[in-house]
Amino acid sequence: MITIEMNHPIESHYNHPELALAIGFFDGLHLGHQSVINEMIKIAEQKGLKKAVMTFDPHPSVVLNPEKKRTDYLTPLQEKKNILEKMGIDYLFIVPFTSSFAQMEERTFIQDYFTRNKVKHVIAGFDFTYGKFGKGNMLKLDADKDGFEVTAVPKLAIDNEKISTTQIREDLQTGAIKHANAQLGRAYKITGLVVQGEKRGRTIGFPTANVMPNEEFVLPRLGVYAVTLKRESTGITYQGVCNIGVKPTFHDPEKSQVSIEVNIFDFNESIYGERVEVEWHDFIRPEQKFDGIDALINQINQDKQTAIEILANL
Repeated sequence: MITIEMNHPIESHYNHPELALAIGFFDGLHLGHQSVINEMIKIAEQKGLKKAVMTFDPHPSVVLNPEKKRTDYLTPLQEKKNILEKMGIDYLFIVPFTSSFAQMEERTFIQDYFTRNKVKHVIAGFDFTYGKFGKGNMLKLDADKDGFEVTAVPKLAIDNEKISTTQIREDLQTGAIKHANAQLGRAYKITGLVVQGEKRGRTIGFPTANVMPNEEFVLPRLGVYAVTLKRESTGITYQGVCNIGVKPTFHDPEKSQVSIEVNIFDFNESIYGERVEVEWHDFIRPEQKFDGIDALINQINQDKQTAIEILANL
């Protein structure tokens, strides 16, 4: 996959082949986004066009609504790239969402980003908007098209519920992991580095890998989860139980940073400094403060057994 950054104003000359282009922010690349991209792939193959995706960085709210800006993501940019590459995309266009870009008139946007960009077919969700104040929509794009065709993909729903990034974010923040995963079409994933922790887990019989996310991922609700952990170095995936939280049994919650600690089942290797992927499969319980170490150990044993039962059904 070839990645091209398209800075405004456009100055470069386009040397790539003609394209079918799916456009959107696509945070999460959930089943609704996948339906847009799969429609683009189908059209590209029918017309002999290269498969392309255009996305934006950062989220438009950073420029348009700073008080409520979104700076954490279901799929930060690198994760988005990884998923799109696996989907077989030929070209990824990344458009920096700046204040000057936000002021662009609809007609200029169409000319610079579609017509001059050798786009022969634009595919987007039914609610896609563009141009200054978001005045352009899919009906207007179809009316103003210049040298390309337009396909609007209808909303995708599960049990009459629209699949949306907003809903998935809410699910993660309430612990509704299984519902989030159903809308994503896969388990929610966070990537990061294994770093030195407090090493308290090993003293009570539950050593953990302390995972520091390497991008601005949306973090699930604080609590205990059934997870899997994949080592990038070996490609091997392990089952485990994860606590994401501030460890209130040992620390003042008001003064503690959130940590992600995974107890990997049947594993005793040192993986400090390794890149790993943590997939979240189900919520077990909220984080809680215990009266002492014995109560904590007893609960961790119960959590581990619960996680084993959950993961056995994957």
